[in-house]
Amino acid sequence: MLKRTPLFYAHQRLGGKLIEFGGWEMPVQYSSIVDEHLSVRRASGIFDICHMGELFVSGPHAAAFLNASLTNDIRKLAVGQGQYTLMCNEQGGVVDDLYAYRLGEDQFLLILNASRIDVDVAWLQSRHAALVEFQSGTQLDSASARWGAVAIQGPRSHELIDQLFPGPSLKGTNVHKVTDLKKNQVGAWTWTTEAIWVARTGYTGEDGFEVIAPATFIEEIWDQALAHGQTAGLQPCGLGARDTLRTEVCYPLYGHELDEHTTPIEAGLGFFVSLDKGDFIGRETLARQKAEGTTKRSIAFRMAEKSPPPRPGYPIWAEGSTVGTAVSGTQSPSLNTGIGIGYVPPSFAEPGTRLEIEIRGRRFPAEVVRKPIYRKPQLAA
Repeated sequence: MLKRTPLFYAHQRLGGKLIEFGGWEMPVQYSSIVDEHLSVRRASGIFDICHMGELFVSGPHAAAFLNASLTNDIRKLAVGQGQYTLMCNEQGGVVDDLYAYRLGEDQFLLILNASRIDVDVAWLQSRHAALVEFQSGTQLDSASARWGAVAIQGPRSHELIDQLFPGPSLKGTNVHKVTDLKKNQVGAWTWTTEAIWVARTGYTGEDGFEVIAPATFIEEIWDQALAHGQTAGLQPCGLGARDTLRTEVCYPLYGHELDEHTTPIEAGLGFFVSLDKGDFIGRETLARQKAEGTTKRSIAFRMAEKSPPPRPGYPIWAEGSTVGTAVSGTQSPSLNTGIGIGYVPPSFAEPGTRLEIEIRGRRFPAEVVRKPIYRKPQLAA
């Protein structure tokens, strides 16, 4: 039986088209994917992200435990800051990619991918059991069933967020109002009588806020956001727009760009691997790949002429033979052309390399382009 978020009936009332995603019944769209996509690029959109997981890690040894378990350096975070990071297996393959927020000196919040919650929690619990030196000073609290989240994304999202959560922050980053948060900062505000967390992270290539709150408040927050957001062009958005938005800016999605047989170095995420912080799971493989190179590399590509949209699993051709596979692909609403992400040998990974994408038995020309595929237009001076 599919799981449902606290917003399931809200999606039904709004006419959302519901599909299965990672074991959840979620809206893929309300009006149309293109309409919702462009709303986020030009104004604002709100997404249900309650299906994602929340894991609180606390205690005097929490930072050391996380640094021994994740790729990025948690010590870089001041209270109220967040970072993108990954957890890897012994071979360097990605168990999951996630966001880590430092809520207090000894308290962290990990945001996990929906399809990986159980795997991630079990993996971290096994790490906790194995790292005896951190056991007594580290507590893990899997709170996914008790907490939920919504994301308000887009260049006009700042127009409504202060109305939803007025006043200064209570914890985390010390600011006078939510819009004073800088990118990758998080603070706490009061909703009714409870403290909820608001982060300014963004995963669409646009400015954005993520509201992380007890599940009992999520529908009320969603409804209030839609009411306050009318003047900011706020629209409810589904998984379809989330996918086209993140593909345009080349943000990875677990199960597509990332899996347990692909390393962060191969995925082009070496910036989030801190090899100089000390030992962590997968470090040996990642250090070797950093020094010696890899046999495959993540590329972004753009179709060179009109074609059906590329899709995950489509073969990538070059010089008359198959050289790789697309892991993401779509018709870009912003660029009005087919785009995608795939893996090929390094010799075919340079921008400008001519490729062909096999679509329904036919090959269509494409070209490797620099990431991100979509870049925000620069305003004239």
